[in-house]
Amino acid sequence: MADQVEKVIIIGSGPAGWTAAIYAARANLTPLVIEGAVTEKNRQMGTTPLGQLALTTEVENFPGFPSGDTRQYLKTSLPEELQPYWVSANKPQPTHGINGPELMELMRQQAKNFGTRVITDDVVKVDFKKKPFEMVTLGGQTLQALTVIIATGARANYLGLPSEDKFKNRGVSACAVCDGALPRFRNKPLVVIGGGDSAIEEASYLSKFATEVAMVVRRDVFRASKIMQDRAKSNPKIKVRWNSAVEEVLGNDKDGVTAVRIKDTKAGKTEDYVASGMFCAIGHTPNTHFLDGQLELNEKGYVKWTTPARTFTSIDGDFASGDVADDYYRQAITAAGTGCMAALDAERYLGHHGLI
Repeated sequence: MADQVEKVIIIGSGPAGWTAAIYAARANLTPLVIEGAVTEKNRQMGTTPLGQLALTTEVENFPGFPSGDTRQYLKTSLPEELQPYWVSANKPQPTHGINGPELMELMRQQAKNFGTRVITDDVVKVDFKKKPFEMVTLGGQTLQALTVIIATGARANYLGLPSEDKFKNRGVSACAVCDGALPRFRNKPLVVIGGGDSAIEEASYLSKFATEVAMVVRRDVFRASKIMQDRAKSNPKIKVRWNSAVEEVLGNDKDGVTAVRIKDTKAGKTEDYVASGMFCAIGHTPNTHFLDGQLELNEKGYVKWTTPARTFTSIDGDFASGDVADDYYRQAITAAGTGCMAALDAERYLGHHGLI
């Protein structure tokens, strides 16, 4: 049994989780964040602590971080052991303003500054059928809480190629809105994998920056809606490669991705298509496996928000924030926004029930 009952436990440590922690801590709810375990399995799945931003490089679209050298700010904001090596070393800063790992460490530190406690472990089992809610970690710890905020995010689906993994964040991406405007992709040919609505949205967005966007589609038809198909076909920069599949991502340590090897599955021929980037648009998988069906999910497998403009789930006292519930926007800033909402919803739930 748990030694104490927490007012709020936050499961997850991306922008949604840390924002929820900041708001909950400032409301004197003494939140506990279970940030995830540092394991090889989590590394391979892309579910290590600090969320998807910890796996990215430049972050240009999070408000408050314009171009500039952030060394002095990081020196005064983060403990020395969390500062990136280029802060103290005589190395060029690898970002236009802030990068993903830096931003996430700053969020984590901000939450801790207000008294947030952190457990570096995975939740492997939950019991939301009784109150207080109960959670069991990979390390065998049992925790109880009056409210829970699920902020475990969603992981992008990739092809699973070793060369793809090698060039992640060096030309391989799963988010055009996040990365498409970066210098490495501007005025260069790009590749998008997929044939659904999301793939066409990605290709259309990238066409604003690329010289050409090659869409690699496994079949000879799109899976996308008619209006999205028309958008792709009418865009002169989008060239569709039907009946095709990616065999390998090519590149080098200096330039990152330089080409994508595409196979025509009907003719059996391969072509090394010169490109500076490859964007996977073959879906996302929400990190809900540990819930074991105890919360209602939508048709795509994301936690269902049951009340408009609220972060309520199907169980009273459980709330969800970020990409684990948002299958539409999937941006760091929207995740942070719903993290704030979830913390306020939890606080008001506790107040309404006389628990604080």
